[in-house]
Amino acid sequence: MAAEVLDTKGLNCPLPILKARKALSVLQAGQVLEVLATDPGSMADFEAFCRQTGCELMESGEDDGVYRFVIKNV
Repeated sequence: MAAEVLDTKGLNCPLPILKARKALSVLQAGQVLEVLATDPGSMADFEAFCRQTGCELMESGEDDGVYRFVIKNV
């Protein structure tokens, strides 16, 4: 279960990543952030973000144009 859900629908790169970074900065290690986005580039963006930060991308997917990312904070 996510500690926080971040709705970035309608925002384009780099805003979803920047908002996710800010949201993760206030979560404790091990807590989970769920991000919702509509930017098709967000799939690659969040994969790269998690590789760079060490956060765990637990789930990702798309349903009817809405991309969902479940990220575990480090």
